[in-house]
Formats: sequence, structure tokens, C-alpha cells
Amino acid sequence: MHFDLTDLRLYLHVLDSGNITAGAARSHLSLAAASARIRAMETSLGTEFLHRGRRGVTPTPAGKALAQHARILLQQAERMQQDLADYAHGVKGQVRLLCNTTAISEYLPEVLADFLRHHPNLDIDLQELPSARITHALRQGAADLGIVSDAVDTSGLQTRAFRDDPLVLILPLDHPLADAAELGFSDALQHDFVALGAASALAIYLEEQALHSGSRMQVRIRADGFDGVMRMVARGAGLAIVPLAAVERTTSGAFISVPLNEPWARRTLRLCARDFTHLPNYAQALLHALTLP
Repeated sequence: MHFDLTDLRLYLHVLDSGNITAGAARSHLSLAAASARIRAMETSLGTEFLHRGRRGVTPTPAGKALAQHARILLQQAERMQQDLADYAHGVKGQVRLLCNTTAISEYLPEVLADFLRHHPNLDIDLQELPSARITHALRQGAADLGIVSDAVDTSGLQTRAFRDDPLVLILPLDHPLADAAELGFSDALQHDFVALGAASALAIYLEEQALHSGSRMQVRIRADGFDGVMRMVARGAGLAIVPLAAVERTTSGAFISVPLNEPWARRTLRLCARDFTHLPNYAQALLHALTLP
């Protein structure tokens, strides 16, 4: 059996993304090279690690066992690398941080930029995922830290407060609902929406809430980012649900913001990890930066 750390990282990237093409891209490998590496791993052990289907890949029982050991080995390698960083100039550690849409777009850019500037020997592997997938990844040891909505189950994890993150409904100035003091989601679902991309964590979250209410969102168009969504709403393309932080950041007065009368819209974001005290030193440093006022 001849696996190196690149093989193991590639394999986990494939599992986390659900297909070999995306896993290869995350590993900075061509699809052909990634496929050859995985086939070589399977051949060396004489068993398949992946079920390959039209919609992607899933692990076989052997693949699940490999994933568990690979995560442990890579975590140990990263900790060894960090411990040796004081003795070897240029050696870098990497923190794996998973976040929902709002955290990435509204709260983290400046914080992470300042952190990287003050920690030249650390990198951050930042990924956007729905909150439920983040907590699952943390329990599996696939990330160091996560930022999730308080609506998700965090049992088995430790959590700390990060930011208040209420969601609001925004409407064109001449919309029929524009005079309401506050609105329920069921009222808004009778009208057309501008939404984020279908893979966005917030888009998935809102569509789940619509299904829970027994309806579906009527999405006319999807935009890339909150700025694009707000600009389209201002021009009359439809309604949208965005974080209050995004509304407060914009200088546009071309739409109306109305509170959503829904418990799930009055959410907060929480930092979480399997055990804050057992994080490697470089992850502890990022945790400290994230919890500063």
C-alpha cells in the first residue's frame, strides 16, 4: 500500500465535494491526474474506495474507513508541521474554516485579511456550506472551525457566540407589500423573488423554510452575491431575503427593508468546533481573532 499525503488530501476533497472533477480542482490537479491517483490507490489495496455514478461519487465501506484514517493522518501531519514551524523558516500551517453565506460575505473578509497579514505562516482553507453540512463535517473531523446559524443542531460540538444575523425582506419602493410594518414569509411567498445561486447556503436555507411552510419560492432570477440581489430588487425584479448586515452596508435607498415575522429569521451565528481546547495552535490563533469584539 503506497499512499502519500497528496493522495489522501485528494481523496478527502473528492468525498467532500461529491465528485472527482471538483476534488481535483481543490487539489490543484488535472482530472486525469486525480483519476489516476485514485485508481492507483485502489489498485494498491485491491479494493474500490468509491462508488461512481452519474451524479457523483460515494464512498464504499473501505472508502469510509480510508476517509476516517486519512483525516487523522492529515491532522497529525498539519500539527507536526505547525510544531516545526518555529524551527523551519517558511513552513506553513493551514486552518480549515467552514461558514455559511452571510459569515463569508458580511463578517469575515476584513477579519480574515487582518489575521493573514499578522500570521504570515498560516493559510486558511475557507469554504461555504449550509450550516447542517458544516456541523456534520466538524463531527467527522473534516474541519477545524465552523460558523453556523443557531437554528442548526450543534449537539456533540462546542459553540461560542459570533454575531447577531437577522434576515430581512427587501422590496421595491412601489411593491404592493411596501407599506407593511413587518411581514410573514407566507405573505412574501405569493410574490416573485430574486435569490442567490442555488448552491448558496442561504438559498438552500430559505428554500427549506419555504417547503416547511408548504409552499415554494417563485425565483425569477438568481444573482451572484448580496449586492447583485439588492440592485435587482431596487430595479423592480422581485423581493429578496438578505441579512440585515448587507442592507446596513449599502448606500442605496432604492428599496424598502421590512422585518420578517419568523423565528428562524431572528437568528444568530455561532462559532463551533469539536473541542476548542484541543484545537492546534494555529486554529486557536484564528479562534482568538474571530472572538475579538
